[in-house]
Amino acid sequence: MRRVISVILNSSLILFLSVLTVRILPAAEQKQPNVVIIMTDNHGEWTLGCYGNKDIKTPHIDQLAKEGTLFTRAFANNAVCSPTRASFLTGLMPCQHGVHCYLRPRIQTGPDSFNTLEEFQSIPQVLHDAGYVCGLSGKWHLGDNLYPQEGFSYWITKPHGGSAGFYNQKVIEHEKIREEPTYLTDLWTQNGIKFIKQNQDKPFFLFLAYNGPYGLGSAMKEPIKNRFKADYEKKTFPSFPREKPQPWNFNYGDWIGDLGIIRKYAAEVSAVDDGVGEIMQTLKELGLRENTLVIFTADQGLAGGHSGYWGMGDHTRPLTAFDWTMTIPLIFSQPGKIVSGARQDMMVANYDVYPTLLHYLGLQDQIPEKPATPGRNFASVLKGEQIPWSEAVFYEFENVRAIRTRDWKYIERFRETPNELYQLTQDPGERKNLIEDSEFNSKRKELKRRMDQFFAKYADPKWDLWHGGKSKTVLMTKKLFPESSLYLPASK
Repeated sequence: MRRVISVILNSSLILFLSVLTVRILPAAEQKQPNVVIIMTDNHGEWTLGCYGNKDIKTPHIDQLAKEGTLFTRAFANNAVCSPTRASFLTGLMPCQHGVHCYLRPRIQTGPDSFNTLEEFQSIPQVLHDAGYVCGLSGKWHLGDNLYPQEGFSYWITKPHGGSAGFYNQKVIEHEKIREEPTYLTDLWTQNGIKFIKQNQDKPFFLFLAYNGPYGLGSAMKEPIKNRFKADYEKKTFPSFPREKPQPWNFNYGDWIGDLGIIRKYAAEVSAVDDGVGEIMQTLKELGLRENTLVIFTADQGLAGGHSGYWGMGDHTRPLTAFDWTMTIPLIFSQPGKIVSGARQDMMVANYDVYPTLLHYLGLQDQIPEKPATPGRNFASVLKGEQIPWSEAVFYEFENVRAIRTRDWKYIERFRETPNELYQLTQDPGERKNLIEDSEFNSKRKELKRRMDQFFAKYADPKWDLWHGGKSKTVLMTKKLFPESSLYLPASK
């Protein structure tokens, strides 16, 4: 009798352990958090409610900020799309990855197209190698767009970088170019949701890269067709400054105060917010929210009348490094892992996200020694710790380099004038250039020394334009770099 009972007990124990094992294994397999990076296009942080905007509706991004840590002083290291995206995904400066300006069509599709990140260990490549399934929905703008790159297996994107509009635009899907009749912002969201649902049982990385709100060109002349048309068609949006256009405006200066343009840009911001809400709702419904790190950011900022400018740093002559082109939103959120409701005012740059993310995921050993990233790891800050930190970020856009500290900014131009020095505590709008003021000679020399040391340490001679290097992109200031030439891979 005891033997029978023992057998029954042993059998029950085995069955119990088997069931327990079945239940535990998926949880163990899901230990590594999923990653969703949401990146917007030409998007100033000043447009979001969580950054103080009272005009534009962004409840879902605001909620994401409440559930995570928001960085009040986040900066892009370049003024335009391709270089900032390359820096975000590799942790490198343009003088290290060779993408100095936005890519023209030649590099994106066609016989000369190539992936400008091919030789680097980008975020998607590292995550793919670590067992993540990787998906891109939205703007790539980093070359060879027709085919999945950098470890991505799910791939729907644009054949080009600029946005002529949000309806009846060309997209790439299944390695073919077609016209998409629906609203692109919704298309990217729905494909993001589709990717999450298809891969909910394994670690996944979604790069949801909206081409909105954009703020430029014919896309802003297109009528508002999304659900915010009725809400916004009579609003005046005082958060958009009505200032006198400055002489350095190369184009778009006449858009300052244009209510049609302002309303369109605001509507595109709110449409992106709708998409964020749908993504977050999908994660919650699938029970994935607690195990998913969500990062919300933009490639670079955009002036909406600030200091008398509209657009980005490539819409001025000379090219600029003003704060309105550098400042971006940056929010990290994962319930139970990242401090919720925190506002961090430490100065961080887009190139800091690469080492921070890989440390957060326990993949820091995958950060290459060469080329060395200038990025700094602030992963422990996300968990509420305090760490030593250098309050300085660096910027590079073709012939423009800059160092920005809490109180000062020094801007230098290669083979062009003027250089600039701003005391930001007294002049946050960067209107009074102190470069010729002898009172600040020591500060100018100190900042120049720090900036020169930074680029001397990190610049790769192959891509260092200031010392005869090449570029993977056509330069806007190519006349200033006659010794430089457009790089194409030998196989091309």
